[in-house]
Amino acid sequence: MYFYAARQPILDANKNLYAYELLFRDSIDNVFPDIDGDEATTKMIEASKFNMGISEFTSSKPAFINFTLETLSQGYPEMLTNEEVVVEILETIKPGKKLLNLCKDLHAKGYTIALDDYEHQAVWSHFYPFIKIIKVDIQETQFDEVKHIIAAIKEHPHIELLAEKVETYQEYEQAKQLGFKYFQGFFFAKPEMVKTKNLSPSQLAMAELLYETSKPELDLANITSVFERDVSLSYKLLRYANSAIFKRRSEVSTIKQALVILGSSELKRFLGLMFAITANPDKPSELIKLAMTRAKFCELVAKDMSSQLDDSIAFLTGLLSMIDAILDEKLEVILAKLPLAADIKEPLLTRKGLMAAVIKLVEFIEHAQWDKTNIVMEKLKLDKEEAVKHYNEALAWADEQSQLAG
Repeated sequence: MYFYAARQPILDANKNLYAYELLFRDSIDNVFPDIDGDEATTKMIEASKFNMGISEFTSSKPAFINFTLETLSQGYPEMLTNEEVVVEILETIKPGKKLLNLCKDLHAKGYTIALDDYEHQAVWSHFYPFIKIIKVDIQETQFDEVKHIIAAIKEHPHIELLAEKVETYQEYEQAKQLGFKYFQGFFFAKPEMVKTKNLSPSQLAMAELLYETSKPELDLANITSVFERDVSLSYKLLRYANSAIFKRRSEVSTIKQALVILGSSELKRFLGLMFAITANPDKPSELIKLAMTRAKFCELVAKDMSSQLDDSIAFLTGLLSMIDAILDEKLEVILAKLPLAADIKEPLLTRKGLMAAVIKLVEFIEHAQWDKTNIVMEKLKLDKEEAVKHYNEALAWADEQSQLAG
């Protein structure tokens, strides 16, 4: 069984990963309006306990999971360890004696408790000694209200504020100045500012290599020559070709030898990842991981549609679908600088065609827009179970690649 869930990163003030919130449904068909909070939480706990562990899904980071009063009463949080879960109390639960006693008990057992979509009421002050995190939806909460919350929790310095639905860097900066410690939203996946800048020599070399490897026939002499002009890239290629995943008996010592060993598909993957990882070192690692997840997901889906899509082209297209956010520049400006095949550029620029539909599909999954996810999968004639499996595999692969790159 696979989680029908999207994970949304929660970052700290330095844009480092702190945790993930899991946005769950019990299946792709059971979109949001058809399942209540009790059932969603129950299914999540069952899946994590008896099938795929939550720590695998969240790369061993804490998982923020919504709990209703009913699931709290049934002791569901305690089916997970206090290290792997943050108990998120849904905003629909009214503060009362029963909830307070449950919070006291969980706090005593070492669980971290968060209040979701917090709206300030004086009665919540009774809960403050047991609460670690207060989540504030900054799209719905005026900054005057935020200041009121800050004043209310002043005598409880252990409470940390988390800003939800942070969509722009301006909102991130404003929330940070107000004292928020954690941030959730897609602000890190949007360009910080539009600016013109040249690609570095290494980036240009990689762009040239991406173009060479997108041709139907590889020109080994051309590709070798580009690598030989860039010492850093050559070193990374040799290191990659000598890594344990290729199970070599003897060491790879030349560029040509490494290229032959890797082959076309693996070389494309290597170049795409190198381009994304080195493009902008100031960007949060979660953004690069998101691009990697998209790349792998697109590749796996393309393999299911082998007669219609080339999986190595799909991998690069998925990876480059986030290049505007990584480089902080408009997509059309970046793609004009990159000598890439039309099969890669057109889906990204026009947002039309099969490849563009696969990218839309993974975007909907990322945002947990399950109703739209379902519609796209039906149009693409994709098996729903397989698509969910591919998303989980892509997340795990991206986590693993990030650890290797780090």
